Amino acid sequence: MTPETSLPAPPAAGAPPFADRLVAMANDAALSLMISIGHRTGLFDALAAAPAATSTALAERAGLDERYVREWLGAMVAGGLVDLDPLTGAASLPAEHAACLARDGDQFLASMFQWFAVLGSVEDGIVERFREGGGLGYDAYPRFHEVMAEESDLTVVRPLFDAILPIVPGLTDRLEAGIDVLDVGCGRGRALLALAERYPRSRFVGYDRSDEATAAANEDARRSGLTNVRFEARDAAAFDDDGAFDLVCTFDAVHDQARPDALLSNIRRALRADGVYLMQDIRASVDPAANRAHPMGAFVYTISCLHCMTVSLADGGAGLGAAWGEERALEMLAEAGFEDVRVRTLEHDLLNNYYVARPGAAARA
Repeated sequence: MTPETSLPAPPAAGAPPFADRLVAMANDAALSLMISIGHRTGLFDALAAAPAATSTALAERAGLDERYVREWLGAMVAGGLVDLDPLTGAASLPAEHAACLARDGDQFLASMFQWFAVLGSVEDGIVERFREGGGLGYDAYPRFHEVMAEESDLTVVRPLFDAILPIVPGLTDRLEAGIDVLDVGCGRGRALLALAERYPRSRFVGYDRSDEATAAANEDARRSGLTNVRFEARDAAAFDDDGAFDLVCTFDAVHDQARPDALLSNIRRALRADGVYLMQDIRASVDPAANRAHPMGAFVYTISCLHCMTVSLADGGAGLGAAWGEERALEMLAEAGFEDVRVRTLEHDLLNNYYVARPGAAARA
């Protein structure tokens, strides 16, 4: 006789496929939180760095409490992310999984799973905004700059020299010779710090609305001994550095501005006649139906609703949202005075387009 169990019965024959999908979504959502924890605690790194380990050995290796590690391993094994030897009870991380989950993996993706906890923490406030309108400001997101800095490492800093800069013909030669560069919405300045170290003859400035982020960036520059880069807390809609820069960059920073039109106009004016604007921003269409083909379309709208759109609305802004669309982006660049705009995509980046924009012919004359 088979013993009774409290486990749920298998789905009934003929259960609606959509119900099955919802169950799978709930399971994957739970795994998302556990992936975030595994990343933040270094458990994936510890698993990837050595042979299979029991929960006791893994906890000791990572400097963590064994009971929590054991429960986390349960989720990882049940979810198929980690293998478990039934004889020894030792867990191991398959090489293909380690490439995506360990920090030194060549397809590292684990850091982005932190967004689910960050965004979930503001759910109550967002529900209120649904009922009352308005938005939530940046101060509602205590870990935003920390998580965004890791995201910048993943999508910008790692591929910066081999993939992103080569999009603009001749740019690396100009950086070697020495030019003036501005990064607007720089956050903690990871990209600018990497550029300043690689190109000591060029001069770099970063603007961000956050005093905390720019202070951290300046401290990192000081510790690294970099004298060709500085960071300032500035309003992106109000700076007026006319003709001061040869290159202006924004990395995932336009769509959540209160005044994206003013930002783009300021960038246009800040460029010298032969300058170039490099804009990384969300790859999407203005048409939600078209975004069904986007590999991360639902993620784009979710992170927009719970962050990008609402922080703009909190400032009385446009609330473009992350899915403002390539069509609208091109329209707004043209309105700001960019007549020569090329759109590029990169293999490493599922989420973003790269726009290479130059001033109109009148400015170059």
